[in-house]
Amino acid sequence: MRPAKLAARAGRWSAQHRRIAILGWIAFVVAATVGGGMIGTNSLSDSEMGNGSSRAADIAIDAAGFRETSGEQVLLQARAGAGSRAELERAAAGLAQRLKSIPHVENVVSPFDAGAAGLVTQDGRSALLSFEIAGDDDAAVERVDATLAATAAVQRAHPDLRVEQVGAASATKAFDQAMREDFKRAETLSIPLTLVILLLAFGALVAAGLPLLLGLTAVGATLGLLGPISQLTPVTDEIASVILLIGLAVGVDYSMFYVRREMEERDRGKGAQAALAAAAATSGHAIVVSGLIVLISMAGMLLSGSAIFVSFGVGTMIVVAVAVVGSLTFLPAMLSWLGEKGWTEKGRVPILGRLRHRGAGRSRAWAWVLDRVLARPRTAASVAALALVATAAPALGMHTISPGIEGLPRDVPVRVGYERVQAAFPGTAEPAAVVVQAADVTAPQVQAGIAQLRERAVASGRMSEPIGVRVNPERTLAIVEIALQGTGESEEALAALAALRDDVIPATIARVPGTTVNVTGATASSRDFNASMKSHLPIVFGFVLGAAFLLLLVTFRSLVIPLAAIVLNLLSVGAGYGVLTLVFQHGWGASLLGTEAVGGITSWLPLFLFVVLFGLSMDYHVFIISRIREAVLGGAPTDEAVAEGIKSTAGVVTSAAAVMIAVFAIFATLGAIEFKQMGIGLAAAILIDATIVRAVLLPATMKLLGDWNWYLPRGLSWLPRRGQPVRTATQAPAAASTSTSSRA
Repeated sequence: MRPAKLAARAGRWSAQHRRIAILGWIAFVVAATVGGGMIGTNSLSDSEMGNGSSRAADIAIDAAGFRETSGEQVLLQARAGAGSRAELERAAAGLAQRLKSIPHVENVVSPFDAGAAGLVTQDGRSALLSFEIAGDDDAAVERVDATLAATAAVQRAHPDLRVEQVGAASATKAFDQAMREDFKRAETLSIPLTLVILLLAFGALVAAGLPLLLGLTAVGATLGLLGPISQLTPVTDEIASVILLIGLAVGVDYSMFYVRREMEERDRGKGAQAALAAAAATSGHAIVVSGLIVLISMAGMLLSGSAIFVSFGVGTMIVVAVAVVGSLTFLPAMLSWLGEKGWTEKGRVPILGRLRHRGAGRSRAWAWVLDRVLARPRTAASVAALALVATAAPALGMHTISPGIEGLPRDVPVRVGYERVQAAFPGTAEPAAVVVQAADVTAPQVQAGIAQLRERAVASGRMSEPIGVRVNPERTLAIVEIALQGTGESEEALAALAALRDDVIPATIARVPGTTVNVTGATASSRDFNASMKSHLPIVFGFVLGAAFLLLLVTFRSLVIPLAAIVLNLLSVGAGYGVLTLVFQHGWGASLLGTEAVGGITSWLPLFLFVVLFGLSMDYHVFIISRIREAVLGGAPTDEAVAEGIKSTAGVVTSAAAVMIAVFAIFATLGAIEFKQMGIGLAAAILIDATIVRAVLLPATMKLLGDWNWYLPRGLSWLPRRGQPVRTATQAPAAASTSTSSRA
């Protein structure tokens, strides 16, 4: 069924059977939420999230039968002008004694124990104590508090020393606590802020509440549906935040388009049901097309080669589909019920309500801008395009990183401790793990290879002691932990990893017959993830752009419209990339935004931003072009249709964009650098798209193209005809401009 007919029929049926539609939607949301809660969510394991050699190593470790433990380290360091080696020894001995008395703590290694190597700096002012907490990741996080208390007690007893604990469990504890507080604040602010913006847009509380209601119920239903779906394809724990972000975005967008059009039709004098039918046939059709394009964008993540992105893709596709279904059924049923009772504009704010009805809710400010853009389209298009290209240019030098613990705010103690450990003992906080598999890793030949590996690693100058070796109970796998110079994905750390993989391992342990060797660890995992992302980006981009082009070609029966849409959306995405690069890689304006330059962009963010921004930008584009096409089909010349279409949609597009910018800006206030980057990147790109692109570049280019906007080559004349304006390849521009446009 054609999208226009599908939307119109769905709207008509829902209005006629509104009790079934409303109660059915509520029942669906409740059933999905309750059912999903009963089934539970199957989460991805850490090893399943990886790529390449590091993924193979992680999977091998998981299957090796090791007791689950979490490693922790404590830095004991003399403060400037105070402390001594003797005091370090006393503090280390006291801490070791305290830790050994704590349940679930094991393998306590003091830096001054006999046989300990590389755990005291040459100047004797820093020492590193290590231990393990038994249990899986969740259990370790629960049990880490007792060890943190022991560390704090030793710190109080030795004020001339720094006694700071770092490790997986303590870092997770600090991160979870910081994020819990941040997300609580974000949730507290986002819904009221969204409601305020919607109230400004509609001027009435009930009308403003409908988009928010649809968005939140779509998110709730999707989170419930994840339960059974995750049993087939596990999902990452972060999927809930992504679903909330995308679900709220598309749910609010679609509802605003629909509700605003229904109110506009009533302002023109139509009755409640006639206005609803007009909204269903127009905005409903735009929602179907837009929803399909957003689904295509999100489906691109399924081709990313990453289990994390496949999880994101599945979750976001579900929430978009649910939001579209709700927009075509629940929303028109609610509008029909509220309209019949005259409640749609209940809770009207007097001044805002009058302003909304004045000029059919159009924005005078945008009308003023548009008149000047259309008066000088060549100048406007040139200036806007140059501004966007200049903003996007820094993205050509974008560097991707995995922040890890360095992504935490600087005032979090565990990050401070981590940086001091890295400074005193480079690489020990995040060592590379060389995973050796063989029939018997304790065999003399394999042990000799491991000894050569250790010796050559230290001799390279890029790796150092301490080097630890662990063997699983079946003696089929050995883990050799080697400290790399540098941190994270710094040039020094990547060079050390390359030396380990390309030089040290091939010359030593890899030569032993019957061995399989892979490398994991923070640097290795990040390097493999980045390599996978770069190799899959062309596939994702090609799929999303190609599929979107075909859908727009069929929808608008024009070759120019989809090409222009893709170019404009890529400019928006590129500008968002450029802003991110300037702020977080080069530090421009970082302090003003309450953040810092970290030398690069979170490795997963470019692909995520592309699919999200492309989908949301297409929302606005399809909505605007649909109104322009509607005016052309009504007999208006293309120039007049462009002015009419954009003026009539500028207010709702601006309001929808304002909601998204506000929500994304809240994410930018979170402590973790990854969320700051995501929030600023999304907010900046949506702001640029809703202003420079939609209000300046789009109308200017469409004015310059004129009837060429509807150009369709004769070879594509077989495409389904639905009344779109079209100019065949044999028509000259001048001839076409003498009439409105040829009709299919």
